[in-house]
Amino acid sequence: MSPTQSDAYIIEIHDRAAGIVTRDTRGFRFFSSERLFDSLEGRQFRSAREAERAARAVFSERSRRAN
Repeated sequence: MSPTQSDAYIIEIHDRAAGIVTRDTRGFRFFSSERLFDSLEGRQFRSAREAERAARAVFSERSRRAN
């Protein structure tokens, strides 16, 4: 692991804090900070970017349902 890599990242979707991901031995684990993203709570991702994509998909699906 590079010393410049972080062990935790905030995932923001359209200025909303979706949650944080923290690095562990198998990748990154998601912790929801807003009810909308609770379906991702505890899920394991290979990268922080993958977790962000999943949060964007949840947000997009919710937006489609609202319209």
